[in-house]
Amino acid sequence: MKKKNKVGNNIEARNASWTFSGIEKSFENHISTSVPMYNEAHEIALNISDFFLKDNSKILDIGCSTGSFLKKLNLRTKKKNLKLIGVDNTSSMIKFCKKKNSKKIKFFCQDYLKFIKSRFKYDFISAFFTLSFVPPPQRQIFINKIFKELNWGGAFVLFEKIRGPDARFQDIFNLTYQEFKLSKGLSEEEIVNKSRSLKGIMEPFSDAGNIALLKRAGFSDITGVFQWMCFKGYLAIK
Repeated sequence: MKKKNKVGNNIEARNASWTFSGIEKSFENHISTSVPMYNEAHEIALNISDFFLKDNSKILDIGCSTGSFLKKLNLRTKKKNLKLIGVDNTSSMIKFCKKKNSKKIKFFCQDYLKFIKSRFKYDFISAFFTLSFVPPPQRQIFINKIFKELNWGGAFVLFEKIRGPDARFQDIFNLTYQEFKLSKGLSEEEIVNKSRSLKGIMEPFSDAGNIALLKRAGFSDITGVFQWMCFKGYLAIK
């Protein structure tokens, strides 16, 4: 069996075998050292939600992890009779969500592409750093499903890691990102180990690639709402 290596925040992973299973207690600390301005991305999405939520709205967070975004949204909004739903395909994350979050928020352990709540039409759908973990052959189907399940005028907020548009920009992105992780206390060994663990697991597209996915699904109103080097946020309105 492949040896597990330290990747930071008391998490270990094998080469090309990254999994979110079993890291729910360390997840928030880990992502704060791995994703620049993660909490700020949530704040941007929360502010955007004000333009789309109304009484009886349905909200879906895909790849909800520990449920932190839906928890913030539940505390923020004053709209009545909201239905907040989180879906994630990692069972230990969903167990953690159900234990740590309000009963008003419903969590489901399921692959979004097989999610049975599809009969709902949502006013707001979010996905934070989830799409890169969807196998590329399924990615267009994934975005198509989101477009189909939004109400007309509804919003999809997507935050993703992206590749540079060419080799020079990719080098700048990578090296600046490494400097960020070093500044957060991760060692060079931990940074390399994490990168090795993600081989074949996380496959970011370029900015142009993500926009093409959104357009092919049917979105025409698309704008960037955030960028930090290799991390970008999008707002797409149906």
